Amino acid sequence: MSNDDDENNVEHHFNALLVFPPEVQEAISQVIPSSDSLDKLDFDVVEYINTLFPTEQSLSTIDDVIDRVKLKIKNLDDDIGSVVRGQSNVAEDGRNSLEAAQKTIFQLFAQIRDIKDKAERSETMVKEITRDIKQLDHAKRNLTTSITTLNHLHMLVGGVDSIEALMVNRQYNEIANLLEGVGNVLEQFENYKSIPQINLLAERLVAAIKSDLAAQIKADFEETFQGSNSKHGHLDQSLLAEACFVVNVLDPKVKMNLLNWFIKHQLMEYLVLFADDQEEAWLDKIDHRYSWLKKNLMEFEEKMGRMFPPSWEVSERICIEFCNVTRYQLTNLMARRVSSIDVKLLLYAIQRTMNFESLCAKRFSGRTLLAEKTSSTTLPAITPPQSTPITTNPFEMDSKAEVVQTQSSKTDSTRQEPVSPFLGIILKCFEPHLNIYIESQDRNLSDMIERFVEDFNKLRTSNNMNQDASLRAQDSNILSSCADLFVYYKKCMIQCFQLSTGQPMVLLTRTFQKYLKEYAFRVLTSNLPKSVLNFLIYFNEGNELVKLTEVEQSRICSILCTAEYCMETTQQLEDKLKEKVNADLVDRIDLHAEQNLFHGVITSCIQLLVQDLEGACDPALTAMSKVSWQNIESVGDQSSYVNAIINHLKSNIIVIGQNLQSSRKYFTQFCIKFATSFIQKFVNALFKCKPISTVGAEQLLLDTHSLKMILQELPSKGLQDERQAPASYTKIVVKGMTRAEMILKVVMSPYEPLNAFVDNYIKLLPESDTTELQKILDMKGLKRTDQNVVMDTYRSKAPLLTTATSATTSEADKRKQLLSNVDHESGRIKKLEKLIKKRF
Repeated sequence: MSNDDDENNVEHHFNALLVFPPEVQEAISQVIPSSDSLDKLDFDVVEYINTLFPTEQSLSTIDDVIDRVKLKIKNLDDDIGSVVRGQSNVAEDGRNSLEAAQKTIFQLFAQIRDIKDKAERSETMVKEITRDIKQLDHAKRNLTTSITTLNHLHMLVGGVDSIEALMVNRQYNEIANLLEGVGNVLEQFENYKSIPQINLLAERLVAAIKSDLAAQIKADFEETFQGSNSKHGHLDQSLLAEACFVVNVLDPKVKMNLLNWFIKHQLMEYLVLFADDQEEAWLDKIDHRYSWLKKNLMEFEEKMGRMFPPSWEVSERICIEFCNVTRYQLTNLMARRVSSIDVKLLLYAIQRTMNFESLCAKRFSGRTLLAEKTSSTTLPAITPPQSTPITTNPFEMDSKAEVVQTQSSKTDSTRQEPVSPFLGIILKCFEPHLNIYIESQDRNLSDMIERFVEDFNKLRTSNNMNQDASLRAQDSNILSSCADLFVYYKKCMIQCFQLSTGQPMVLLTRTFQKYLKEYAFRVLTSNLPKSVLNFLIYFNEGNELVKLTEVEQSRICSILCTAEYCMETTQQLEDKLKEKVNADLVDRIDLHAEQNLFHGVITSCIQLLVQDLEGACDPALTAMSKVSWQNIESVGDQSSYVNAIINHLKSNIIVIGQNLQSSRKYFTQFCIKFATSFIQKFVNALFKCKPISTVGAEQLLLDTHSLKMILQELPSKGLQDERQAPASYTKIVVKGMTRAEMILKVVMSPYEPLNAFVDNYIKLLPESDTTELQKILDMKGLKRTDQNVVMDTYRSKAPLLTTATSATTSEADKRKQLLSNVDHESGRIKKLEKLIKKRF
């Protein structure tokens, strides 16, 4: 490539537009901010020229603009030149600065090396000066250690000799103090055990003197309490008290051996007096055991209480050993004489034992027992059940009391004391025999159920309302017997919980289940009125209506309320049992079957009331179907059969509502079931009314509206506060009776033209079918041939209606459609509606 080409390329390179990266451009703009458009990164030459010369007239100043640009270029060239000249001396200045820095570093390094040499010479000089002083310090330290060790050795040898001399004279007080000091001195020779003399001296102290002291002290105790002069005391008790201080310094095993011997010696008389072959040992004299311990503990604390250190807790240890021995003896004795145990004797022994354990828990802390006790049963003191109102749920009251107790414990947690380990220490021996208690409760509950049945049978046969009401609790429609049963259950549960929280609780639960079933069948179900147990038969041989009396209605309501109470209380009983029983047995507590049983009793009671009320309406509905509706000439007041139904409903619903005042949800359920069944019967009775003239249909529509109004008010009529009927009930009544009204409106409408009649039928009864249409045509009195034509037309339109309705019409739209269709009825129907509104 030629030189000319190179020069052209270089010139082209310098003439090219210099573009910096965005980061560099942003940094330049921050360092050298500029508002000149020439400095912008996106500078546009054309736009800039158009800015300078926006019009043709502005071109007249082009010379001035060019001069300003040239001046600006000249100024930029001068600035660039001065900057370039200023940078020409930078390299020279940098080299000079670097050379000066290097010279300074060399000088500093030389000074540091000189200082290091001087420090090493100074350290050597100091070591030479202090060499003799260090040797003297080591000698002094070794000499001090030797003197101290010799002093300790002298003290140890002197202490051992002194202890041996004091042992002869039984000067235990001095021995205790000296022995403790010698033990502390001996600890200083742990690092010198390798020296034979030191090791021999330690063995002589530990193995010989301590062993001799332990044997001598035990011999002194045996001589004092078992020797020939033991009654008068061979040694002074103060001397034995000093010996106890020596025992505290000795090995802990010495103390435990001495205590075990002494406690067994104190209980020797008890083992003889209450041996298995002695009359005093049986359960009926169990109080004598506990009285013996109380008496002997008082004598011990009075005569020998000061002899032992308080930290030994000798009285508590004697009581613990007494409890263990008693539990062992009673276990063996009851196993051999199990046939002689009855529930009265068992409960007597348990009660006395619980009282004794409670007394021990108050008297002793139980610290010596906690270390060796692996499990304990928390048993609160037995208390008789509180007197509560018969109609109050006993388990609910317990729950409220526990909530209050829990809240009070939270507010003052510092008052909560730990449970004493003495509770249950003897009582556990009775647990294998608690089946006797369970069997006794089974017999008591059986007698209680028999009494309930007998009382109910006596008063049920009288058919007297006042006597029948005497079976109920005060101010309640619940039978007092169920409250008695659950109060007894509560008492049994508390007693069993105090005795055991294991398998006996499960057995008691099985007993509870057994007699809950007995109560449900024998007291509740079996006492339902016999006249309605087979209520398919509504007429007796004299062709008279068999109907529940007011007393029988009240009795059914009372049984219903009682079953509700039992169902709710059974759930709370189950919860309480699960709280009391051991965690591994919770799954075996299940009373859901019994709750379902009581729910079945409630269902039966409601069904009996519904069928009785419904059956009494049957004669009126039968009379309605026998009326010659085609001969009705004018619409008047509501028919006589309607008056009979309304009077019957009002008189019965008041009695039932008053008796179910405390069970409103079941009263509402009764009303719903009755309304559902009665409306279906009424519709079936309408289909039997044939043929019907237009005026007859108008009269039936008036009667239907009257029944609709009374049915809507039915729930509020039976309650004292006359609340508004529940929405669920009102919905059922409105839906069912509206369907009956629509049937009558179809009967009233002319069947010609045929398509209009079928369309009207589909609109008024969109959920109907061919069977219902057939019945309506019979009500209209059409001939069979005309009916066939109508049926064919309906079948041709019904599938299309079903598809369209399922795709586009909701249930709410159907109701709106039914209401709008009423406005398009014939003149007769509108006139009849005005008459109905005027009547009501």
